Amino acid sequence: MTIPKTSPTPSPSQETASAAGPAQTGSGRFARVPGFGRPTARFVYWWAVALLVANVGIVATGGAVRLTGSGLGCPTWPRCTDDSFVPHQALGVHGVIEFGNRMLTWVLTIVAIATWMAVLRYVRSARRDKWLVTLLALGIPFQGVIGGITVLTKLNPWVVSLHFVLSMVLVSGATVLVFRMRPNAPPPAPAEPGTRVGRSLAWLQYLATWAAVYLGTVVTGSGPHAGDTEAPRNGLAPDQATQLHADAVFVLIGLAIAVTVFTRALRLPQQRTAYTFLGVIALQGILGVVQYNTGLPIALVIAHMTVSAVLLIVATWMILQFGTRTVTDDEPAAAV
Repeated sequence: MTIPKTSPTPSPSQETASAAGPAQTGSGRFARVPGFGRPTARFVYWWAVALLVANVGIVATGGAVRLTGSGLGCPTWPRCTDDSFVPHQALGVHGVIEFGNRMLTWVLTIVAIATWMAVLRYVRSARRDKWLVTLLALGIPFQGVIGGITVLTKLNPWVVSLHFVLSMVLVSGATVLVFRMRPNAPPPAPAEPGTRVGRSLAWLQYLATWAAVYLGTVVTGSGPHAGDTEAPRNGLAPDQATQLHADAVFVLIGLAIAVTVFTRALRLPQQRTAYTFLGVIALQGILGVVQYNTGLPIALVIAHMTVSAVLLIVATWMILQFGTRTVTDDEPAAAV
């Protein structure tokens, strides 16, 4: 009897190398750049984390600019003054603070470009991941343009709020990238009872988080921290704007409790994230009450803004955990 000869089955690494092509197997202009010649899963993941951290950091530093009254420390854009790209002595410390924040934007830009290169060169990057990291990278210069409009409009509060909202959009998008780039991501779990209800609750929590965040910018636009003594206010009564923001937070707290109880009762794997969100919203509530009753000290307001970004990260993570397509026992595992 003749046994037919069969070619050896290639290993997964061989298949990956074959599919990657020369641009992603270490050849080309990036072959000698450490890490970028042939990006590993962990390398790409940590660049995604760096992009997320940088976006949160720019939220905090941007808040410091406004809270120190340095929003017009550089009175024009893209130059700091009509005659110079850098501040001069007459602008004082406010010019240094505003110019420093502009320089940090360049750090964020470098991190975004590095992350973009890593994801595009990573063999296992899906098309959606490449589109996402490209949009995140393009969001940085767009954010710079909004920042320039903010300066040119003398810190119009509605433009300032748009500037902050775009930063939070980038934070949420970077969270999605981190989630997708996890090197040891577990496979999709079988469908659990109540998964669809949990997904709906998670989306409601996410939307309520955005409502609370945006109304927080409205409160800021009516309050004392305008970014400059000559900056206009939005004309709303601060106490009424604060009450509206507080009402949105109360709704969010109720949803957070509902999600926590729901995931706990059904013992869903998302319950750890639900507890985390509940803890962060409790911390945020404490910061909000204390800063309101102590005259809005700068340090507490910056902390409040930073925790808002963390809150959105956790809300986004919850959506992603519920959003991964679940499978049944007779269906192959796949994730959206």
